Amino acid sequence: MAYALGVVLFALGILVSILLHEAGHLGTAKLFGMKVTQYFAGFGPTIWSFRRGETEYGLKAIPAGGFVKIIGMTPLEDEAEVATQDKHRVFWRRPLWQRTVVLSAGSITHFILGFLILWVTAVMVGVANPAYAKALDDAPETTRVAVQSCVVVQPVERECRPSDPRSPAIRAGLRDGDLITSINGRSVDDFEDLVKVIRETPPGSVPLSYVRDDERQDVTVDLVAVQRKLDEADAKPATVSALGVFPYVDPAIPATVTYGPVESVGVAGEYIGQMFIGTFQALAKFPEKVPKLFTALMGEERDEETPISVVGASRLGGEIVEREIWPMFFLLLAVLNLFVGVFNLFPLLPLDGGHIAIAWFERARSWFYARLGKPDPGRVDYMKLMPLTYAVIIVFGLFTLLTVAADIVNPIRLPR
Repeated sequence: MAYALGVVLFALGILVSILLHEAGHLGTAKLFGMKVTQYFAGFGPTIWSFRRGETEYGLKAIPAGGFVKIIGMTPLEDEAEVATQDKHRVFWRRPLWQRTVVLSAGSITHFILGFLILWVTAVMVGVANPAYAKALDDAPETTRVAVQSCVVVQPVERECRPSDPRSPAIRAGLRDGDLITSINGRSVDDFEDLVKVIRETPPGSVPLSYVRDDERQDVTVDLVAVQRKLDEADAKPATVSALGVFPYVDPAIPATVTYGPVESVGVAGEYIGQMFIGTFQALAKFPEKVPKLFTALMGEERDEETPISVVGASRLGGEIVEREIWPMFFLLLAVLNLFVGVFNLFPLLPLDGGHIAIAWFERARSWFYARLGKPDPGRVDYMKLMPLTYAVIIVFGLFTLLTVAADIVNPIRLPR
């Protein structure tokens, strides 16, 4: 039930983001006196609508986005419905700076929404605690351990199941916070060293020494055999021993922390900066990630850094809510808004960035012709750009189908 609720909530969050994106175009266009005739959620046949003033608002059958119709955005738009006295309200007749604001308003809305989501998260939900992050980084530097209830034999990360063997650490009486000093007669200095010695030791009974409350204690543990990939390049897992422990982090240190309203402005701003950098880095890696989507469809392990669709993001949202990791839920929603905002500004039609690029190209070309004493060449012929526009739409469409298919067949999941 919680999983389904998470999927619905995240999908609803995406829908609200899209509607606010279009509302950004709508609001700025009306602010500058442009003629806006339609504002719809979805595409295809109209399910329901109403008219307020000169604008029709409504819902269409295919919930795959939304749109705003501003008369005169391209030469292909029909201006016949504009009365003579309203000709000055046509989009392309407005000053360049106003057109730029209207076209970029959707992305700016995503950026503002992402910031607000992060601010609310920092104030009310909680964000990653730097002290906890430091404790996680420092934990492997010692052999102080936290005890797992079981060991998973297969080379996968998941929660314990009744069929899984109890961890040797539990059966030997180890507790969270114990400091292991040696195993099978070999001293260990840090957690990496501990794992190395355990894996090199054959399964079975071996002596283990640890310190608890400043007292040394000696026990015998029965290491169990498990399958693990010792290197990412390994095609097959190897059989090694396991104790059932992981690095210990003081439970008194909270994983998340909240901030005051003023301090959260800086926290949200810092997160936004990191997300912008991460977004551009992810976009730069797109070409090398596409082949990995095909291999994921063939059944190979899904690369966690491969792109995901709305379907994949919603599934992750469901898992996050199921585990009640609300900070991650809101961070994922903020990341999605930042990504869509940046991507939408790419100078390609039919994206808003493509329309912005054409508007500025027209201005630059007019200025250049004026310097040469030649007549203004006028507006760009959109009909000549339609083949390129259709090509972009086809590429985006195929990429969307690929990511949706991968998210259905071999989705990215939270580690167990």
